[in-house]
Amino acid sequence: MIALNIRCLAGAAAATATLLFLGLAAGAGPGNAPASAGAGGLQLPPGVPPVPDPRNVYSEIGADRLSAAVRTDLDRVYVPNLRSNDVYVIDPATLKVVDRFRVGIGPQHIVPSWDMRTLWVTNNAEGRTDGSLTPIDPRTGKPGKPIAVDDPYNMYATPDGRSAIVVAEARKRLDFRDPKSMQLQFSLDVPGCPGINHADFSIDSRYAIFTCEFNGTITKVDLVDHKVLGYLKLQMPATRLKEKPGAPRTAAGQAWAPGETEICTVSKGMPQDIRISPDGRRFYIADMHADGVHVVDGDSFKQIGFITTGLGAHGLYPSRDGKRLYVANRGSHKIHGSQRGDGGVTVLDFATNQVVARWPVPGGGSPDMGNVSADGRYLWLAARYDHVVYRFDTQTGAVAQVKVGTEPHGLTVWPQPGRYSLGHTGNMR
Repeated sequence: MIALNIRCLAGAAAATATLLFLGLAAGAGPGNAPASAGAGGLQLPPGVPPVPDPRNVYSEIGADRLSAAVRTDLDRVYVPNLRSNDVYVIDPATLKVVDRFRVGIGPQHIVPSWDMRTLWVTNNAEGRTDGSLTPIDPRTGKPGKPIAVDDPYNMYATPDGRSAIVVAEARKRLDFRDPKSMQLQFSLDVPGCPGINHADFSIDSRYAIFTCEFNGTITKVDLVDHKVLGYLKLQMPATRLKEKPGAPRTAAGQAWAPGETEICTVSKGMPQDIRISPDGRRFYIADMHADGVHVVDGDSFKQIGFITTGLGAHGLYPSRDGKRLYVANRGSHKIHGSQRGDGGVTVLDFATNQVVARWPVPGGGSPDMGNVSADGRYLWLAARYDHVVYRFDTQTGAVAQVKVGTEPHGLTVWPQPGRYSLGHTGNMR
């Protein structure tokens, strides 16, 4: 492994430097099984569904893998609006808002339950003590009675489906709860992780890695013995992109010019979403302060690379065939950015770690969180600062917009393919 020397370079030089740093050959990636997968397959904890293809953890989320359990659910996009305390419901066929209902205070994400029978709105009531979860029936699209839950910023599920994991961000705590009643089973304190919020799970389901937004670290959690295994501070690049007001500075497919970078003076990052590589070896962590994704070896828990993607890298979503990773760049280094910023989407190839496409938002924007449509044709993202929802065409990058409430955040598209949900806006396996 070569020494860590991360720089936000532009164009082909950046791609070459990244590949050298990661130590990847051009053909590396999903075709190689992880080291932990022997001839007999992965050693999974009791109760965890098998991994059909250890070469591709996303093998069951393809467009042809829609479960019979969800096929009669309504085709809808559910959008939580953080500041207007409501959920907008969009019919994706017509791009029209067809419903709107009030929920709790500060709705952050729409989270599919492990069994995919409930969509939970996480109302974390930031700065207060009256957080709640609002259930939505995906068959009807209608909300049910909210359940009082402390600080539910985000929510995941244990891979065996026995617990919902409420991410109590302000408390630096993970609350393991009954997935139906939401009664508390036990809590796990994560004191070294201020701003704990997003997670992904190892291919063998034995650990998860959570991001710590407010101190630039990530933490590894043992899901079998329920303990914190350690923390890793992510190393910032030497340079990053300049933040300028106005419309995007780059056309579709173009890299950034050298003059559009600046010396990175911040000492810690602001890690957001995290996703595992198809082969289970690497985790990609979006960082709003670094303008790209850190690459971490999950088993050794060491940083092995960095890829510049765009200003304010935030949300991460695999394509339905598991070959590409869509990176939503929010267009600002700030938590509360301005409208019509330099936001867009960068498309990474998992096998080569190269940027293969860049999709700007015409006139500027702030892509945040969302997911991919069941057929893989569209990437739906909330525009955090612009109060709309974007629908990106995954073939052309063309953008359509739908007006929603105030400060939309973690929307979900439903139904989605997969056998079960690990949470967030649809981390399906």
